[in-house]
Amino acid sequence: MSVPPGNPIQPQGPALAQCAQRVLMVRPSRFGFNAETAQSNRFQVQPAEACPDEIHDQALREFDSLCAALDQAGITAHVFEDDPLPHTPDAIFPNNWVSFHGDGSLVYYPLMAENRRPELRRDWIASLQQDLGHPWTREIDLTPMGAEGAFLEGTGSLILDHAQRIAYAGLSNRTTRVGLSRFQAASGYQVLAFDTRDGHGLPIYHTNVMMALGESHAVVCIDAVWDPAQRKALLDALEAAHKEVLPIDLEQVAHFAGNQLALRSQDGDPVILLSRSALRSLRPDQVRRLEHHATLAPVALDTIEAYGGGSARCMMAELHMP
Repeated sequence: MSVPPGNPIQPQGPALAQCAQRVLMVRPSRFGFNAETAQSNRFQVQPAEACPDEIHDQALREFDSLCAALDQAGITAHVFEDDPLPHTPDAIFPNNWVSFHGDGSLVYYPLMAENRRPELRRDWIASLQQDLGHPWTREIDLTPMGAEGAFLEGTGSLILDHAQRIAYAGLSNRTTRVGLSRFQAASGYQVLAFDTRDGHGLPIYHTNVMMALGESHAVVCIDAVWDPAQRKALLDALEAAHKEVLPIDLEQVAHFAGNQLALRSQDGDPVILLSRSALRSLRPDQVRRLEHHATLAPVALDTIEAYGGGSARCMMAELHMP
C-alpha cells in the first residue's frame, strides 16, 4: 500500500479545499483516564492523586478555552453535549469516529476500544445535517469491519490531503492495512502507509500526533518513520504536493507538537490551533516557519493531554462543506 520511491501519487477527482471553516466538537460529561485505550496510547498518564471530578472540571475549562479560541479566530464550532451514560471518557475526541468531505461524503469509522464505540452518534449527525441543509449526501460506513479486527480511527489514523486526494497513515493496531484498503476503495483517496516508532521503539498509536497538514506545509516527525524507503516515499509525496516540510523530533511529538489543525476563518484567514505545550516545545525558528503559513492560536490543554492522550487536533472534526 505504500507508494514506491520515485512514484508520486496522482490526485483523483476534483481538487478540494484543505482547510475547513467549521468544526464539530463534543463537550464531555465525564472526561477521564481510559484504561482500555492506555494499552496502546503511551501519551496517557494514569492519575496518581488527582480526583476524577477535578480532572473532569479542568478538562471542561480547557475545552471551553479551545471553543473561545475558535470563536476569536472566526471559526464556527458546532458543539454537542455528551450524555452521562454510557460512560465515554474519550468523547472529547470526535475526529476518531467521523469525517466530513467536500465531495459530499461523510465517513464513519471503527474504533478499537469497545468503550469508545458508543461515542459514534448518528443522531448528532442527523441534527447537524438538518441545521446545515443536508450538505453531505453520501454516507460511507466503515464500522462493520471493526468486527473483523480491522480498525481505522478517522483523522487520528488518517492525515488527509484533500487537494491531492492522498491519505497518509502510520500503521498501528488502531490503523490496520485492511482498514486502509477499504477506506481507499470507498473514498477514492490514495493511501500512503508507513511504519512508525516512538522513542521506545513502539508504533505511534495515531498518525495525527506525529504529522499535520496545511494548505502549503506539512509538520512531520521524519525520525518516526524508521524505514528509509518509506521515509523517502513520504517526503517525495509531500514534495510532489508542494508542501514545505517542517520537521519535528520525537521529543516534540511527546509534547503534541504534531497534533495541530490548520483551519480558515469565515473571512478566509489561515489559523493553526495547537496546545501551549506544543508551542513551547518548538524552537523559535520552527515557530517562525509555522507562522509564515498561518496565525497560531495556542490553548492550554495540559489536563486533556495528560489523561486523554490527545490534544487540540483530536478535539475537532473538520466540517468540509461541499
